[in-house]
Amino acid sequence: MKKVVKKAVFPVAGLGTRFLPATKASPKEMLPIVDKPLIQYAVEEAVAAGIDVLVFITSRTKRPIEDHFDKAYELETELANRGKTDILRIVQNILPAHVNCVYIRQAEALGLGHAVNCARSVIGDEPFAVLLADDMIDDGQTGCLSQMIGIFDEWQCSVLGVERIDPADTHSYGIVRANPIHQGLGKLEGIVEKPKPEHAPSNLAVVGRYILTPTIFDKLDKVTRGAGGEIQLTDAIAALLHEEPVLAYEFFGKRYDCGSKLGYLMATVEQGLKHEELRDSFKAYLAKLSLD
Repeated sequence: MKKVVKKAVFPVAGLGTRFLPATKASPKEMLPIVDKPLIQYAVEEAVAAGIDVLVFITSRTKRPIEDHFDKAYELETELANRGKTDILRIVQNILPAHVNCVYIRQAEALGLGHAVNCARSVIGDEPFAVLLADDMIDDGQTGCLSQMIGIFDEWQCSVLGVERIDPADTHSYGIVRANPIHQGLGKLEGIVEKPKPEHAPSNLAVVGRYILTPTIFDKLDKVTRGAGGEIQLTDAIAALLHEEPVLAYEFFGKRYDCGSKLGYLMATVEQGLKHEELRDSFKAYLAKLSLD
């Protein structure tokens, strides 16, 4: 029987130091892009792809994420009493009723690989997705993860979302070497975490979208601490290559690096220009601002 991807892991335990002091008391994943927090964009992408179990790997400072996806009785009652039915409907439908949330604490900040491994008891023996909310991807349709699940459904193996970057920036990404299968899809031959440009095997960078088979957990158990003294998911994927095929997929859509201030601002502006309520007035404002 073909395996299907129904669970997704969201590693959200990071400190968000690049956005201090804004993230001192509020998770970076709750930073708003117009009127929705970053994490909601990632969750909506997962739900649109058919995911019905959301596994959040959190830390003690991330309670607002749990509250955001929980029912807010007082707020909903107040909105209902004031007759604000449109806003009430938005608040009540942040998550569909059939979608379940699981929250797991990552006791120590030991890297992305460690965060993913924390989900093992919930994932079990199933393929699963990993989404990093910092990487906001807009394809104008159902989302990057839907594209990747289509690839998984056909090939039944792990799939990494990749993007071509400036070769000078390879030191900030996991970089892959892949043999082309057809346009936009390749079979991984190697992967290395944050290589210097002169040592990088390509300029194909892994971004925050993965579909992984459960074999990855055995690899994560065995890898030693790598770059930055952390348990790197990249190292476990490199080990996985010796047992199973792994594909690199160049997705359609625009990625915003919302882990950086500039990428976050770009996402805010461009999503504001697409927002049904704001786009016309915001566009007029930007045009006037450029003239001034």
